[in-house]
Amino acid sequence: MGTAVRGIDIGFDRSLALLGDDVLYVTKYPWGPQDDFSLFRNRRKISTDQAVQINRILADLPSTQLEIAVPAPVIFKTISRAGRKVESVYTLGTTHDFTRTSSTETTRGRFLSENESRGSASVCVLGLDIANALFPSENPLGQTVRIGSSQFRVIGVFARQGTFLGLFSWDQQVVIPVGAFKKYFVAEEDAAIRVKVKDKLQMAEAKEELTGIMRRLRGLLPEQRDDFSINETQAFRSTIGPIKTGIALAGIFITGLALFVGAIGIMNVTFVSVKERTREIGTRKALGARRSSILLQFLIEAVTICVVGGAIGIVLSGSAFLILARAVPGLPVEFSPGLALLALIVSALTGVVSGFAPAWSASRLDPIEALRYE
Repeated sequence: MGTAVRGIDIGFDRSLALLGDDVLYVTKYPWGPQDDFSLFRNRRKISTDQAVQINRILADLPSTQLEIAVPAPVIFKTISRAGRKVESVYTLGTTHDFTRTSSTETTRGRFLSENESRGSASVCVLGLDIANALFPSENPLGQTVRIGSSQFRVIGVFARQGTFLGLFSWDQQVVIPVGAFKKYFVAEEDAAIRVKVKDKLQMAEAKEELTGIMRRLRGLLPEQRDDFSINETQAFRSTIGPIKTGIALAGIFITGLALFVGAIGIMNVTFVSVKERTREIGTRKALGARRSSILLQFLIEAVTICVVGGAIGIVLSGSAFLILARAVPGLPVEFSPGLALLALIVSALTGVVSGFAPAWSASRLDPIEALRYE
């Protein structure tokens, strides 16, 4: 259960790393659960030109917490090529500076160049799954694909990135220059601006500074509310927190129930062992064995059974996670030695708790009565 919860943390951190924990997102709608989204429906769209305006303002500021703004409008389009097609593909328009706000890398080819970005060239970079679907046995570089009804030349393929919180795959996306995006796809659905923060420890200050810049660009008066939202990955952390806590509590309950049942079994086994070895206990006591030595003997036996069982459980669970990790590439699984040690400690404590009552009864036996036992 600990490995499963840890896997959730690892997968969540990987997903947020792709978004960037030092990036602010200017969007029309706020991230996370909201009571009433109708409050944001009538907001003006975020314009990709505002990214250029933000950069101009930042260039004139003597001191700023913000580094660069990058447009990132998104639309879902069908991508096809030679009879093959993939529908509802996450299509992102951006500039050559996008890599400064993201950890994405290309496994083949390259990303957008400055000339292609400024010249609105009809080029694209494909996600790995899209490239494999459209070019199963060919090199996609230099080939042409159709995004919607427009032709684009493939200049690169992203390295595998995995899924975001299990909701959608980053490997099923395509990136094109923002100029080409605006030329071919007029409706800038889910438009956004990514703004890189110089120091992620100063996110609050950076967010306040960006809010002031956006209010200025959108011509808002002091008494008017913001007609935009500035989001950060912390919104997802606050959302996933209760879910992770629920899973952890369920795991503790299931594990605790298993330990309780196991402890009863160990206790019964130890009681039977005491009954079967009553005369042996009487003989040892008659020869001068102390109560503490009898108590320790049966406690060690109970603990040994639990620790051996715990070790077998660790081997089985470790093997299962290893097989699962190989069967599902990119699955966030990390088998921690610390958790394995904790499991053995808990197993040993379970042996102490479950074996104490039988061991205590054995140590309290009267040697004369024990020798008479048949």
